[in-house]
Amino acid sequence: MIEVRRLVKRLGGRAVLRGLDLAVAAGQCVAVAGPNGAGKTTLLRVMAGLVAPDRGEVWVLGEPVHRGARAWRRHLGWVGHEPALYDQLSAAENLRFWARWSGVELPAGRLQELLEQCGLDWAADEPVATFSRGMRQRLELARALLGKPRVLLLDEPFNALDRQGRAWLAQLLQARKGEGCALVVVTHRPEELAGLADCLALLEGGRLWFPEGSDGKAPTPAPRPAAWRT
Repeated sequence: MIEVRRLVKRLGGRAVLRGLDLAVAAGQCVAVAGPNGAGKTTLLRVMAGLVAPDRGEVWVLGEPVHRGARAWRRHLGWVGHEPALYDQLSAAENLRFWARWSGVELPAGRLQELLEQCGLDWAADEPVATFSRGMRQRLELARALLGKPRVLLLDEPFNALDRQGRAWLAQLLQARKGEGCALVVVTHRPEELAGLADCLALLEGGRLWFPEGSDGKAPTPAPRPAAWRT
């Protein structure tokens, strides 16, 4: 579903990511943890196609993320560390905007379904400027789910959610995983992903480590794209 190969990224002359390899297949979830400044958000932004790597490649569903066509974009949903919402627009207007940007069809029924799924149907026409942090996070998640993506990249998705919201999100992610979605979740609290993550990966020193207590190994890699086969 999504594969990272020999990924290198430098920021300010410092190698933040040093030759990372990671493959996440359909129905798998990888939790990525690590100290502040380790590069977790940078890794996710490179995987989402928002930042170009210095070396290495990212592939989604057999398509290269940083070169060639961008058809992969409609199959990938992401929630970043920085908000991607427009305060002057309503919840519904934000979702319509991002649907157009992503090339995703958003009929009225699907829009209503997303708003209800994320508990925001009552605030569909309210400007986002009036939303609480938890409501904004729910709308970010609705945006990530626009095209029923097959890959989800989530940076601290439980932040700003109350206990009920965290339980709702865990259930939502478990359902998406059961439908064959590949998940990569950056978190400071891996315990929030208990029962969901197949593997815990620690990002430290620019590399991914798989400690004892996860399963000691990375998930079973998906088949490598043809361009990497020799």
